[in-house]
Amino acid sequence: MARVGFRRFGNAINNTLETSEPSRPREPIAQRLASERGSALLEFALVVPVLVVFVVGIFDFSGAFNQKQKVAQAAQEGAILAAAQPMSDIVANGAAPPNNPDSLLADVTAIFDSLAGSGVLPNANQGSCVPPSGPSGQSGLTWTYTISGCAGGTSGDNLVITIDRGWVSGAHSASGSLSSIGTSVNVAYPYHWRFNGVIQLLFPGANYAATTSITETAIVHNQT
Repeated sequence: MARVGFRRFGNAINNTLETSEPSRPREPIAQRLASERGSALLEFALVVPVLVVFVVGIFDFSGAFNQKQKVAQAAQEGAILAAAQPMSDIVANGAAPPNNPDSLLADVTAIFDSLAGSGVLPNANQGSCVPPSGPSGQSGLTWTYTISGCAGGTSGDNLVITIDRGWVSGAHSASGSLSSIGTSVNVAYPYHWRFNGVIQLLFPGANYAATTSITETAIVHNQT
């Protein structure tokens, strides 16, 4: 009799506890999966633009640095060749420097061939993108050569080569004469950034100069 009473008392307590706790509806499995998929899609949509910007940025900046190295190498090659050229066709018997010295055409051609061989000039030896027959400007012992039409699909890009055969170091001896005279070669060619279009994924309406002129200068002392 005592066992039966104890069992009834236990059942009553259990019933009281079950009725006192509010029932929690279980979330359906399909609804839970849909919620997780939605969160994953949202995270993916937030991460992808950042990832694309980083990838394109790395590719673009490495391309600009690569072109800078190639332009610097071409300028150095041109300066070495120009400094080894004689000055006889530039300064002779106190006469004014010629408008188109023959010795500099070989230097300009060497610079052009260096850039064409390294892939900097996509349209090299096509149309107007050929070594020039003469300078586009002159000032004293400085000649400027401009070559157009070398960029694939982009108009207005010019390869500008400036050669100064009378570069001086600026240092003077005690007698007042120049201590050294050399040749300065400056090469400038534009680089088109691809990063400009991608950055708008993060900052709509953002804009900056999409073209940068990569300019390198090499100086070598005259050897003749």
